Amino acid sequence: MADAKVIPFDDDRSRSGSASRPARRRTGSGSGGGRGDGSTAPVSALPGGRLPESPSDGAEGAQDPQQPQEEAEGGAGAPADAGGGWDRRIAGGLAFLRRRVTGDYEVDEFGYDKELTDQVLMSALRPLADKYFRVEVKGIENIPSDGGALIVANHSGTLPLDGLMLQVAVHDNHPAERHLRLLAADLVFHLPVVNELARKAGHTLACAEDAQRLLELGEIVGVMPEGFKGIGKPFGDRYKLQRFGRGGFVSTALRAGAPIVPCSIVGAEEIYPMIGNAKTLARLLGFPYFPITPTFPWLGPLGAVPLPTKWTIQFGEPIPTDGYPPEAAEDPMLMFNLTDQVREQIQHTLYKLLVQRRSVFF
Repeated sequence: MADAKVIPFDDDRSRSGSASRPARRRTGSGSGGGRGDGSTAPVSALPGGRLPESPSDGAEGAQDPQQPQEEAEGGAGAPADAGGGWDRRIAGGLAFLRRRVTGDYEVDEFGYDKELTDQVLMSALRPLADKYFRVEVKGIENIPSDGGALIVANHSGTLPLDGLMLQVAVHDNHPAERHLRLLAADLVFHLPVVNELARKAGHTLACAEDAQRLLELGEIVGVMPEGFKGIGKPFGDRYKLQRFGRGGFVSTALRAGAPIVPCSIVGAEEIYPMIGNAKTLARLLGFPYFPITPTFPWLGPLGAVPLPTKWTIQFGEPIPTDGYPPEAAEDPMLMFNLTDQVREQIQHTLYKLLVQRRSVFF
């Protein structure tokens, strides 16, 4: 069934590949030292520790348990620890920069750079999730600890910040610190700078082949089937799910035998209240829409600052797909039923979260 081979962010898809880079990670090894004359170096206590007792020391070598800890340590433990912590951070930062300059780091076949994502991109997004949007995560236990799974979420917010916050939420709240590999629309990979950053962060083109490959590799894959219809809908239609396309994501999950985890995101709809769409300007710029909000474009760059809404991300119970036969991926009725089941579960959870919400900002 040709229509089911594309995960519907847009109707047309073009496959874009990325060359994989060879792994050149180096590992270091430490070596012990001693005295040249064969004698043993004196042992000194670490800060906050005690010297081990030897049989020859007897009771005289033992530290008096009544002796104040500060007196035994000489009061020098805290400054040394603080200095050592900064030294380690600086050394780690310099080692990271050296690897970036020399190319001594790993990327996978999709261009995903785990080290850069963990140390730079996630660190930059984390304050936005924790402090600005104050994202609350529920149902993280529904994401498996290992193996592939497909997270299907609603899409909203005028700009795709919900996908980035979802990525932070999965990594920082899951006990196994799993990474979410998002499927993105063609437009993401046509924009300069954004294209490279998206690849480095683990995003890939929203097509069935890439999605199935990632699931078979045991990755957590995220998809937002509403696409531009969801992210660019007017403010009056907030939290009303748009069409989920032809169910291509269901077909991909069936082929890989991966569970589908419905995900509902509340809070993203209000960050840029879209009250209008300059369609002519959007066509000239090649965008699917050009948003008009109460602050943009009237306040210029300041109008692009999102409102500090309170977010809730809830992961629902997974829908297993490994019990279906291989030919089930070609059954249009089954795909329709599963797609509708996922959509209804997300919509019901959205309504439930909205009823429980006290305020848009608190």
